Amino acid sequence: MKVDVEKLTKRIRVAAGEEPADLVIKNGKVIDVFNAEIIEGDVAIVDGYFAGVGTYAGKETIDAKGSYISPGFIEGHVHIESSMITPQEFAKVLLLHGVTTVINDPHEIANVSGVKGIQYMLDSSEGLPVDFLFMLPSCVPAAPFEHAGAVLNIEELRPFFQHPRVLGLAEVMNYPAVRDCEQNMINKLIETARSGKKIDGHGAGLSASSLNIYMSAGIRTDHECTTAEEAKARLQKGMYVMIREGTVAKDLRRLISVVNERNSRRCLFVTDDKHLDDIIEEGSIDYNVHLAIQEGIDPITAIQMATINTAECFGLSEKGAIAPGYQADFLLIEDLDCITITQVYKDGHAVMVNGALKGFTETGLEVPEELKKTVFFHNLGAKDLAIPLQQAKANIIEIIPNSLLTNHLIEEVNLNDTGCFEPSIVKDQLKLVVIERHKRTKLVGAGIVKGLGLKSGAIATTVAHDSHNLIICGTNDHDILFAAQEIKNMQGGLIAVKDGEILASLKLPIAGLISLGTYQEVYKELQNLNQALKRLGASEHFNPFLTLSFLALPVIPELKLTVKGLFSVGRFEHIGIE
Repeated sequence: MKVDVEKLTKRIRVAAGEEPADLVIKNGKVIDVFNAEIIEGDVAIVDGYFAGVGTYAGKETIDAKGSYISPGFIEGHVHIESSMITPQEFAKVLLLHGVTTVINDPHEIANVSGVKGIQYMLDSSEGLPVDFLFMLPSCVPAAPFEHAGAVLNIEELRPFFQHPRVLGLAEVMNYPAVRDCEQNMINKLIETARSGKKIDGHGAGLSASSLNIYMSAGIRTDHECTTAEEAKARLQKGMYVMIREGTVAKDLRRLISVVNERNSRRCLFVTDDKHLDDIIEEGSIDYNVHLAIQEGIDPITAIQMATINTAECFGLSEKGAIAPGYQADFLLIEDLDCITITQVYKDGHAVMVNGALKGFTETGLEVPEELKKTVFFHNLGAKDLAIPLQQAKANIIEIIPNSLLTNHLIEEVNLNDTGCFEPSIVKDQLKLVVIERHKRTKLVGAGIVKGLGLKSGAIATTVAHDSHNLIICGTNDHDILFAAQEIKNMQGGLIAVKDGEILASLKLPIAGLISLGTYQEVYKELQNLNQALKRLGASEHFNPFLTLSFLALPVIPELKLTVKGLFSVGRFEHIGIE
């Protein structure tokens, strides 16, 4: 407990009823996450902590009028950068959805700007009315052959382990490095263990025997399950299962059947990567809770998965419950089935009332200039984009809607007069390009993608997991080259173009990942981009931009594209297009 003698003495006296509490919540239905039941009683709060549940008097009293009193929701694993707004703006959006604690992995900005990016995220999240806790990026770059903007070894990470808001090592996605006991990875695992910190996993496609390796290495969580069978296998090994519902990866409905009264306390909710517009329109962890209830999970069980389960998974002994000695982060919920949140409290103070933020103080932190100049590549020409083929048959990346996974297809393709691949709207075979934008290496990877559905133009973004090079998909070279140049002019962002004209764009000048605007401004620009996508004929069954951003991630099966070409995750090597 972060408390001195005077405050501890006061809390004990309030708990004993000898002194009035700072605040008492009366007439509420308290959600007891330990026994999974509803209890009644006054909730006493002093100095930002709960002092007791029973019969209390306070200097201030609030009538809950029969509302449910729930612990504040905890986001178990998220990349703030995927919202494309600063931590300050992200906090505003989260509070509207009842999230009072976030466990963040600054993996994205670290891949662009290294330790400076991590430090910026720590600094810019300080002093906000949401507790931003951090797991340190474990794989920068994501794989040895990747071309990110930085390389983080244990020497770079070690100083951050002393930071009070750093909980451990984030998603270990380089499974071969763990399996083969590569020294760099072993050093990170050992340093984390010596520091008494946690280690998150990233077990996409791992077999039961591979899970043995992860558990033996001290890795205790996974958010990459895509089937109930995979989730159960992880629970059997002793892992916590993070049930994800993001923008691209929508896994909750497929996984929730694994949850029962015997194992539910080993399951928790995460969003991982979720676009701002989806958070605003659907929700954050509150949406996971609501969706789980819709799928038949008991409401209190769902709330446990959003609160105490996450707190216990990460060793947060003062979070996740309405109980004496716990932080007074709580919600008033009018309807438990719909998770209608009317008020949010942080450290005993109201921060959201009836959909409006209350007392939010802007930090005014300046963004370091070096984080705003990160997009560099040579002047591109048609030769950079050419895909010469000896025969009209090629390896193709097929998108699986609302999934990070892709299929590996082999299909007949069209060739132009010079024997190069020609995009086909009829076959939905489009050109995909990844351009190295950190070190001016002049590396350009080109491939073929199916399933994005563009009928004209091109879309491009510097949000391209995990190295965040520039990725573009288009129906023709002219619009691809035009989009690339405009992204360079913007120093990062998202853009939709057609016939050499910009239909819509969003500038992301902080590392090519984050906007300087308010969440309302960014939301409006995202809506404009969504309208532009409709004009281009893109699929409306999934988010094309976020889907595009994962087509360069070579640690999730099956076929992806890097600056060096097509990559087979199953074989863990680059392959030819032909």
